[in-house]
Amino acid sequence: MTTAAELGMMTMTTIPEATMTETTIDLDPVTTTRSLTETTTPKQATTNLTVTSPHPRRTGLSVRTRIVVSMAVLVALALTIAGVIIYILETARLETAANEQAEQELAEFSTMQTIEQFSDIDTVLSAFLERNVPSDNEMFIGWIDGEPKYLFTQRHRELKDDASFLSNVAALTETGGSRQMVSPFGDLLLTVQPVTESRLDPNDSGDIGAGDDALVVVSFLADGRAELHSLMRTYAIVSLLSLGAITLVARWRAGRLLAPLRRLNDTAREIGSGDLSSRIPETGNDDITALTRTVNDMLARLDGSFTSQRRLLDDAGHELRTPLTVLRGHLELLESDNPREVDETKDLLLDEVDRMSQLVGDLILLAKSNRPDFLRVTAVDVDELTRTAFAKASALGERSWHLDESAKVTVRLDRQRLTQAILQLADNAVKHTDVGAEIGIGSSVRRGVIELWVRDTGPGVPMADRSVIFERFGRGPVRPGDEGFGLGLSIVKAIVEAHHGKISVRDVTPHGARFSISIPTPITSQGESWPGS
Repeated sequence: MTTAAELGMMTMTTIPEATMTETTIDLDPVTTTRSLTETTTPKQATTNLTVTSPHPRRTGLSVRTRIVVSMAVLVALALTIAGVIIYILETARLETAANEQAEQELAEFSTMQTIEQFSDIDTVLSAFLERNVPSDNEMFIGWIDGEPKYLFTQRHRELKDDASFLSNVAALTETGGSRQMVSPFGDLLLTVQPVTESRLDPNDSGDIGAGDDALVVVSFLADGRAELHSLMRTYAIVSLLSLGAITLVARWRAGRLLAPLRRLNDTAREIGSGDLSSRIPETGNDDITALTRTVNDMLARLDGSFTSQRRLLDDAGHELRTPLTVLRGHLELLESDNPREVDETKDLLLDEVDRMSQLVGDLILLAKSNRPDFLRVTAVDVDELTRTAFAKASALGERSWHLDESAKVTVRLDRQRLTQAILQLADNAVKHTDVGAEIGIGSSVRRGVIELWVRDTGPGVPMADRSVIFERFGRGPVRPGDEGFGLGLSIVKAIVEAHHGKISVRDVTPHGARFSISIPTPITSQGESWPGS
């Protein structure tokens, strides 16, 4: 039994062999095939499974070619439909014009008989033919005694000898009327007006009656259609030239429109080589430009993420080298038969492990700061946030803690992250002040900007160090015993920038520093929550 599936083909065959299992895997750069054979005891089955990669290399027409071909087909279809409609309408117009022209000739013939007196039918027919000149596609015939006697035309005089023509005219001489027929000269429109002696006397009210005398107007429809065919040939030539011009313009325009996509492909290839700094030029203001802008934003985020990862690895490798060296050195010099030395070494190593754990935690936090889910924004009462942070900070050291001010507004922030930032600034103030020194914490709102600050009365931050202390592992002058890694203020900066805010430092009087966090945010009245976007 054989069945086919999308991923391959499975063949089941029963064989009476001993139990065995064989597995063969073949890998190819383009397609991947896996062949699995299982042989079991008699009355069991062998399974051959072949799996082909569902992502083969695609071959076919490019998007530009498909667009041009689609446009050319649509234009050709539109021109063809327009040509058919024109041909149908013009054909109907020619037939209508031929009928109207023939009716006009017959009306003039009737008017002439009413106004003037004629002695016999021969005279009236010859007089009409002498006074009226047929058009290029017409023929006037004076039909007397069942045959054409007078013939007035510029061409096709041989028609009078055609038997089919004569029979069709003879059939209309008694009743009059018109009909179409096919002749050696193409389609004809025959219009016949019978003439009798009674029509020559205006005082005779008798009917036309039966007879073999008539005025015959022959319209050569094929001549008029020949002009139409010539016109349609001209239309076809112009249409083909227009189609070629439109196709060329469409190909050029499609190339211009798809150029950003080609640059996107080239940029993607460059990125595949490890370069994330390339960007696609943005031109215009259309959908492709919007796509280009979106891809550039994505590339910027990817570049930032990879840069953050590389910095994390570089920083971790640099900062962990020293503690690891300390651990290795103490372990190599450890004398296991000395219990006191073992206890001292254990305490020292545990302290180093704690420092490494703190370092790794800070680095991971900085790495996560660029992720969209870094913040969990909710409606936050800034007054409650400020007082809670102040209460927690008061336990960081024996200092003179002051709550300067507290803004009574509700905004959308990440309560946990901002509390972490304030406590980090407070811990930094404790490290740079003495016991009993004054440290203030506060918040305010001005012109839609929330400001949170921590001030101290320490030595302040030198102007040269203010651009360094917010970088990773950037440190200014520190007091003895400060074993930090220089990541605290960089974490605060990451939290603030995730809120689209800014952090700054300035001197205070008489001495000290004030670290301020400014976050632009919509503000609602107390107790109301701002709706999420």
